[in-house]
Parts: sequence; structure tokens; C-alpha cells
Amino acid sequence: MVRHALLQLKPQKGRIHRNLEHLQRALLALRDEDVDVAVVPEAYPTGYFLQGGVRELALEATELEDRLAGWHAEHYQKPLDLVIGFYERDGGSYYNTAAYLELGGRGLVHRHRKIFLPTYGVFDEERFLDRGHELTSFTTRFGRAAMLICEDFWHTVTATIAALQGAEIIYVPSASPARGFGGRAPANVERWETLARAVSGEHGLYVALASLVGSEAGKLMSGGSLIAGPEGEVLARAPEFEEAVLIADVDPGRIPPVRYDNPMLADLKAGLPLIFPELRKVVEEL
Repeated sequence: MVRHALLQLKPQKGRIHRNLEHLQRALLALRDEDVDVAVVPEAYPTGYFLQGGVRELALEATELEDRLAGWHAEHYQKPLDLVIGFYERDGGSYYNTAAYLELGGRGLVHRHRKIFLPTYGVFDEERFLDRGHELTSFTTRFGRAAMLICEDFWHTVTATIAALQGAEIIYVPSASPARGFGGRAPANVERWETLARAVSGEHGLYVALASLVGSEAGKLMSGGSLIAGPEGEVLARAPEFEEAVLIADVDPGRIPPVRYDNPMLADLKAGLPLIFPELRKVVEEL
């Protein structure tokens, strides 16, 4: 079993030092829970709606790693893997990034730069950020994983690519403003659950979604973090609109029998050469 903690946190806009201290206090509270992997939402160190403030507040990946690694060495006795979303500065480019850090071990294991930058409605990302151009699964201490950031996950082809690359769990840091209040939960929360269950059930893997809460630029972040299992079931769900720590055990050993009984991924691998020429045509016509 791999114990996961999804930290549904509320940042204060632009206050990086305060936000990282808040994260560290939440992690300290987990020391006796034997957590292996903690997952933090999209853009948590600064808040999501920064717009032009990204240029002043973005962090280099090594800077974020050093801040958290130094704190971990002082307060933890065992390694802790951390998935965290942040605005990244790399030379003259700025990205919405998720980092996988093995604190007390290899350090920065992998980073994913958001590919799909929403620039419509209340969103304005592509005005201030560069697009990522890679989608790659990677090896952790616990198996193969992938990271997708918010809208990346709404295009299900990205999860399909991650699954084909061997991912057994997809981590999804998110910042999702609440909208649609006619149902049992905001419509965007229901949509996230539908997507997570569909992706996990189709590919026989886990999905760990960590969402921001709080109010930013007049928008209310919904929360509703969850973990979905390889048969498309919700294993654990956090409440909406409030800070919460969601703890759930992930069993990689469940994946092979689930995929044996429901070989959708194997069928996709077998059929991919048949449909690849059509995919190439679509790309060439863009």
C-alpha cells in the first residue's frame, strides 16, 4: 500500500513565504500518519489568479526544491514524496508547472509544464505563460506515474498517452472556480468526478485530484479533491469550499488483475497501429 495525502489548501495571493509555512504545518501534522506521497494543488505557493504577477512571483524549480528539502531535512526522519503545483521561471520563460519531489531522496524527480492553457471566460493563462510541450510518465519509488495540470486532464487524450506510457497513477493539481449550483455539488465538481472515474475505469489506474479552495479575484475555488481507483470508483472525496486533508491508501497490486479482467488498455495498444495513420492525417491537416 502507498499512503497518499491530498492537501486541499487555501493560499494567500502572492504570499509565498506564508503559503509554504502553511504547507509545512500541514505536512508536520501528517508525520504520524505514515504518508508516502502528499499532493498539493495547482499554483499553491502564490495562488492561481496572478496574471501579470507571474513574472514577479514565479520560482525556479531548484529554488522551490531547496526550500522544501531544507525544511524536510530538519523535521522529517523518512523520505516524503511531494507533488506540488507552482508558477515556474526558467530563464525568460514562465510556466504553470507541477513538480514531483522526493524529499529526503532524489530531489526533483520530474516536472510537467501545463500544455492546455485556458484563455476564455474567467481564465487568462496564455497571455502570461508559455505552453509545455512534453507529456511523459516517470518512475517513482512506488511505480510509474504521470502528472497533468487542471485543463490538461479535461482533454482525455492526455490521460490515454500517460496510460500507454505505463502510468499507474495520474496526479492532477487543479485550481477550479465553482460554477453551476443546481445539483448536489457545483457542476465543475461533478464534472471532475465524472472525468476521474471515466479515466481510471477505462485505463485501470488511479487518479489523485488535489484542488485549491479559497476566494481569489472574486472567484470561489471549489475544492472537491478525490482519489479514484482502477475500477472507476471514488475511494475518497474531500468536501467543497473548505481546507481538508484527504488520506487514502493506493494499492498498485490491484492494477494487474483489474486490467486482466477489463483489458481496455491492452486492446488500445493492439489497435493503435490501425488508427495511427488517421491520427497522423488529423495532425497534418491542422
